[in-house]
Amino acid sequence: MRVRVFGLHVYLYKYCRWGFASTAETIRNNSPVPVKLEHALPHGAMLHHYRIEQTLGGGGFSIVYLAVDTKARMRVVIKEYLPSSQAMRLPDESVESISLEASNTFRQGMKRFFDEAAALSKVNHPNIVRVVDFFRENNTIYLVMLHEEGKDLRWHIKKYGGQLSEKFIRTVFPPLLEGLGALHALNLLHLDIKPANVLMRPGGKPLLLDFGAAQAAYANNKPLGPHTLTPGFAPLEQHQRGHIGAWTDLYAFGATMYACMAGRAPPPALVRAEHDTYKPAVIAFERRYTKELLEIVDWCLLMDQVHRPQRVDDLQSAFAALPPPAAGAPEDETTLLGRFGLRLPWGKK
Repeated sequence: MRVRVFGLHVYLYKYCRWGFASTAETIRNNSPVPVKLEHALPHGAMLHHYRIEQTLGGGGFSIVYLAVDTKARMRVVIKEYLPSSQAMRLPDESVESISLEASNTFRQGMKRFFDEAAALSKVNHPNIVRVVDFFRENNTIYLVMLHEEGKDLRWHIKKYGGQLSEKFIRTVFPPLLEGLGALHALNLLHLDIKPANVLMRPGGKPLLLDFGAAQAAYANNKPLGPHTLTPGFAPLEQHQRGHIGAWTDLYAFGATMYACMAGRAPPPALVRAEHDTYKPAVIAFERRYTKELLEIVDWCLLMDQVHRPQRVDDLQSAFAALPPPAAGAPEDETTLLGRFGLRLPWGKK
């Protein structure tokens, strides 16, 4: 079975408290911050009926813009395929490879970007960012996504130092799991699930984001070219370019839940492979969360991929079997969500 990769991130990262720091400010915040990039399109540039408003970020393989759809009169986010090590912007705004040697790699990558954009456009789920258009122009490929407002999960975790309550976790993660299942049903893998890629929209509706180059970087469960990952959230098979699958995304899913509890990512997989310092969640957080919920986290974070949940269905069944949270929980969820400006579906109107 051929497996495509959804959300292969293209912006650079460096180690920080989370194990990464994105160089791109994107639509994850209500007020996007303009970014100056050498090869970015200028303000006012037109791409079909889309007008560029500002540059949101970029990195190794693409540049991301905030734009306006002049027909629908709404904001969108546009991702442009422009690998900085292989191509450059010409004065006429077209993109060209920097050398004959880079030309073949650039063309192959552009084809993969286009193929993956076509696959992503078929994903229509309320908890997955929506791809609404893709096209060729300026000798490259553009991917158009709906603009969504909100704060990413990383922002919430940092603001409150982790320790998000059990009801909050149970409210946010099952819908994300449903969205991930929709991806997997189309033989798509995300491969970069982390708090920065979970947008909490007004009303408390989570959205799984993709701000990377949509490349088919894997086939037959093996990598075809360069890829980007986030330490702490990527399992060992991603670091070692091993056998990947749904279990790879589910490791990152568990790591994201762990971050909600601990306020930080788990130890990086490469470090764990040398000397595993990971303290099981059932021990580290036993006084704050239901044992069965903590067991789900530990199950996802098993180093041996064979012993992790193999399918989204496995994890959904585990969530469905969770007992009610213990009485006298240390944090009332409605109070916590109120601070976030959110509302539980069963809360008061």
